[in-house]
Amino acid sequence: MKTKQDFPAINERKPDGFRPDGAAYRVLIVDDSVFVAKQLSQILTSEGYDVVATSGDGQAGLDAYKELYPNLDLVTMDITMPKMDGITALEKIIEFDKNARVIMISALGKQDLVKKALVMGARNYIVKPLDRKKVLERVAQVLLK
Repeated sequence: MKTKQDFPAINERKPDGFRPDGAAYRVLIVDDSVFVAKQLSQILTSEGYDVVATSGDGQAGLDAYKELYPNLDLVTMDITMPKMDGITALEKIIEFDKNARVIMISALGKQDLVKKALVMGARNYIVKPLDRKKVLERVAQVLLK
């Protein structure tokens, strides 16, 4: 009977969630939807990323960013949230750290807000519903620039 060793591992590759030094990239997820935050977290952790915190609104996300700085590699930021929206939170994060890497998460039909976020300093965007492949692609693009 054949065992696993009898078959070459043609699909083996290093997960994207690790820096060249072997440490996991650290991510903050800011989204008021528990479902979306959990989905993003599962997608990212499956590739080795370390989701260090999640926040349910822009103000909590800004506070978490300041608390975790400089030990944070990426933020995913929903645009529409209570207390403080994602655009305002992005603006305040960029004021605090001009090199912050933020990817905006948006629903369909919010192109004007996405464009505004990109002009303000967001590095990329992802449209809901989340697509695993696109999420990982955009995250890798931002981190490897």
